[in-house]
Amino acid sequence: MTAIAPTLQAFFTDRLMTQRQASPHTIAAYRDTVRLLLRYTQQCAGKNPADLDFTDLDAPLIGAFLTHLETDRNNSVTTRNTRLTAIHSLFRYAALHVPEHAALIARVLAIPAKRHDHPTVCFLTRDEISAVLSSPDTSSWTGRRDHALLLVAVQTGLRVSELTRLRINDIELGTGPHLRCHGKGRKDRCTPLTRQTVDVLREWLTERGGNATDPIFPTRRGTHLSRDAVERLVTKHAQIAAQTCPSLAGKNITPHVLRHSAAMALLHSGVDITVIALWLGHESPVTTRVYLHADMAMKEQALARMTPPDHQPGRYTAPDTLLAFLETL
Repeated sequence: MTAIAPTLQAFFTDRLMTQRQASPHTIAAYRDTVRLLLRYTQQCAGKNPADLDFTDLDAPLIGAFLTHLETDRNNSVTTRNTRLTAIHSLFRYAALHVPEHAALIARVLAIPAKRHDHPTVCFLTRDEISAVLSSPDTSSWTGRRDHALLLVAVQTGLRVSELTRLRINDIELGTGPHLRCHGKGRKDRCTPLTRQTVDVLREWLTERGGNATDPIFPTRRGTHLSRDAVERLVTKHAQIAAQTCPSLAGKNITPHVLRHSAAMALLHSGVDITVIALWLGHESPVTTRVYLHADMAMKEQALARMTPPDHQPGRYTAPDTLLAFLETL
């Protein structure tokens, strides 16, 4: 057995599982990356994965593998960079255990992430949200479950993994209604619930029954919904909603778009960007700034405050609070 096999096994069992206590999602993503890399190297070197050594995984091969992901597997640049992050993590760990390959490892670690365009986030307007929430057939058990799930998703902005892991005892519908979730980065957070969401959840949980540790939104068999199942039901109801709301037809509606919609609704309501970051469970408010770029209404308000080039600038006068109140009546 070559050096790469025991190093690779220790990377997953010792580094990821024991030291970092990585989530199952992270471990699965790193596993898939290594599996793709080993299969690609097997085709290029003509060796079985257990017979490969670090000399077979040099920088030119890693670069060719990343190109293979984009050209042959049609992966996006974001996916390509995510795979590279996993490879860098493996090689940083290997640098401590196989110092004789330090020069090779340094060249692999020097491979940079690929720059790419950052599109404006897609989100739903108030009317589009109403259309999506109205699409489930609430005369059926599945429709009532989907309606409750969509409402929670668009009001709380939970990630799809956080939605699928919600249990009955994570919901508090009494005084100060809220839900608790264990999110990305092993961070716990509480999100308040609106009166509409509380009413829908109270009816759903009464019908759903079950024990405190059972999933809130189960399958017919009572198990947790998978990520793919949630994506399919969101796509299904978005297609139904597009029949009455034509603006939905040009949008690719995913569970993450519902998360973006929750963030934009908070931003349009005047909530500070740092509060939105806490609401969504972002590591830093820097991540939340993408919603400022997507908010055209805020940009239009800024434009309205500017003086046209052919006008003499006047003295700024703060809006009168009393007149502003009367204009809202």
